[in-house]
Amino acid sequence: MEWFSLNWFDWYWVRNLRWEYPQFLYLLPLVPALFWLRSVMHRTDKQYIKVSGVHRSYFMNWVTLLRLVPPTLSALSLALALVAVARPQTVTTKIDRFSEGIDIMLAVDISESMLERDLQPTRLAAAKKVAQRFVENRLQDRIGLVIFAGEAYSICPLTTDYDLLKQYIEDLQTSMIPEAGTAIGSALAVAINRMRDSNGQSKVVILLSDGDNTSGNLDPFTMSKLAQAYGIRIYTIAVGRAGGASSNVSESVLQRIAGENQFFRATDNTALGAVFSQINQLEKVKYKDSMYSEVKDYYRVYLMWSVVLFIISLGLKSTFMANVLED
Repeated sequence: MEWFSLNWFDWYWVRNLRWEYPQFLYLLPLVPALFWLRSVMHRTDKQYIKVSGVHRSYFMNWVTLLRLVPPTLSALSLALALVAVARPQTVTTKIDRFSEGIDIMLAVDISESMLERDLQPTRLAAAKKVAQRFVENRLQDRIGLVIFAGEAYSICPLTTDYDLLKQYIEDLQTSMIPEAGTAIGSALAVAINRMRDSNGQSKVVILLSDGDNTSGNLDPFTMSKLAQAYGIRIYTIAVGRAGGASSNVSESVLQRIAGENQFFRATDNTALGAVFSQINQLEKVKYKDSMYSEVKDYYRVYLMWSVVLFIISLGLKSTFMANVLED
């Protein structure tokens, strides 16, 4: 609001102000006392022009009251000057939350063996459902998707568009890669290539498969060391029960890639869900709160009012409101 407004003197506004130098406000009661003391000290020195007449007394009473206007304005001017010196302010405290996002690449095996039914309705369908739920539970993370069978391809780059990512996961089919086999090394290479230049606080690959590395020209163990060089952690999940109808679940490669602490088995739907829940807890988004105060000064407003009232009081000294014999 503009400075020339009586709203600056509204009690609800004034009581919410913070004062940088509140000690000056303790001088406010001295202002009327100062002018009263001045009046007492000059009372014996006052001179008057006596005017005779029937109706002069009534007129003189009004003149006497109006003569109080200039000193009153001067007192208000001094009081507002003290208010300005006390530095009235408003303080707004704000908290900004910054998330240290995690970059996550989901590498999902879509080979023919993922159609085994030891997980309901199939290994791939169960993995898709749990992966979508995992995406829903993340916040502020960038997540991408890599698929592999005999070859590996990046389906979705790192993104925060979770609806788009969930649709990509929903559309996964074993027919998307006609080459047979399980190219775990190639899958890791594609995931690392997507993440090596990312600026995420943490970088994670979650590799989900049910077989050994049987395809591709890249050694998965070499790729795991390369991931480590880029600061990328690898979680591997062995999906399915050993001794399936068309393929056995090979855990040795997955276990060696990730290490004991980052390797998981998922022998049924419940276990698969528990694995993703555990990874979700391990890779929590870290938040950093930044609190700051926004301070606005309003001393200029009250200083302007003080100057205006002082100028008006000086102007009134040249009118009938002033006692020329006294001043």
